[in-house]
This record gives sequence, C-alpha cells and structure tokens, in this order.
Amino acid sequence: MNISLITNIISASIAVVGYITASPVILSIGLFALSGGLTNWLAVHMLFEKVPGFYGSGVIEAKFDQFISSIESLIMTEFFSKKNIDKFLSDAKGNAAHLEIAPVIEKVNFEPAYDALVNSIKESSFAGMLDMLGGTAVLEPLKQPYINKLKQSIIDISRTDGFNQLLKDNLEQPAVVDELRNKVAVIVRQRLNEMTPAMVKTIVERMIKEHLAWLIIWGAVVGGLFGLVAALI
Repeated sequence: MNISLITNIISASIAVVGYITASPVILSIGLFALSGGLTNWLAVHMLFEKVPGFYGSGVIEAKFDQFISSIESLIMTEFFSKKNIDKFLSDAKGNAAHLEIAPVIEKVNFEPAYDALVNSIKESSFAGMLDMLGGTAVLEPLKQPYINKLKQSIIDISRTDGFNQLLKDNLEQPAVVDELRNKVAVIVRQRLNEMTPAMVKTIVERMIKEHLAWLIIWGAVVGGLFGLVAALI
C-alpha cells in the first residue's frame, strides 16, 4: 500500500469536491492539503533521486563516499577497538569452535552511524529543505530501523566462514590484537568497496522510506488546516 499516493489522492479528491460544489472552504482545504502532501513527497523523493532543476537532490547517492567512510570508521573504532577484541579473545580462547560475536555487536553503540547519515544530509545543499520540513527531528523515526539494519549487516559479515577462520587462525599469534584489527580492516574495506552508490541508496531507501510516509501524511494534514484558516479569514 502506497500511503503517500493515497494521501495525495484524498487531498486532490477534497479539492475536486470543493470545486464541483463551489465551496471555497472545502476547495481551500483540499488545495492546501495537496500542496503540503506533494511538497513533502517531493522532499522525500529528492533524498534518493536526482530531480532536474533541483540542486542538491539525490543526496544519499551523492554522499556515497562519505557514507562508506563513516561506516568503516564506525566498525573499526567502535566494534573492533582493542578493548572489545581483548574481551572477545579472552572469552573465545580455548574454545575456537565458539566464535559467535553477535552479543558483542548488539551492545555496541551504533548511534554515530546514524549521526553520520544525518550530518551528511545537514552538510549538503538539501539542508535548507530539511529545515523547512522541521529540521533533523523529522528524521528521528528512521533512527532505530537504520541502526537495527546496520547491526544485522555486521552480524551477517561476522558469521561468514572467512571471517571466523581469520579469527581462529590468529588467536594464538603474537601481537594478535593489532594484527587482527589490520586484517579485519582489510575485510571490511573490501566488502564496502564492493558496494556501489546505487546499492547504498537502495539499502537506505528500503530502511527509511516507509517511515517517511508519515511526513507526507502530516504535511497534508497541516496543509489542510492552513487551508481551513485561509478560507475562514
């Protein structure tokens, strides 16, 4: 169900009814609601797609390099820190068959990844339109779904044969922490390098687009209220 489309159709229908019945109040409500819904729909669309004539559209794909760099930095500094690796090795040493690290990943603070995404949008030419829609607060519904998806992606990487074999082979080696971090960094970088701007756009779009539908709904509702006020003044 396309909530955004339904919202705009309802708004347009109200405007049509107002026009047919020659009711200025209903017409104003419908037109203002349609304006609010369409404007917010365009704003959401411009996050993911380039729109001719609208500078700064397609910000997710345009900020691809910054997005990838932020994810790599997060993984290496937050999850694969020396403290976390030392703890993991202490638990896993002597039991090489058990290398499940998902519980550790679940405890890692992934909010910096979300903050990096928000900052990318704020530092882009899309920031002005975001401010018009209410600032970064409108992106808050995306936060937890984004963090959950990111955690799951890292857990999936940690469960691959190559990743686990790498950990097992290095548990007893000298300077294991530094060596392990270097090799993990290579694996992470190689995996991220396989991603394309289109893939990043698709991943982010799937995670957050359904939540931004409420932005369109409330845009239509608020627009309709303005239309009612305008018609009564």
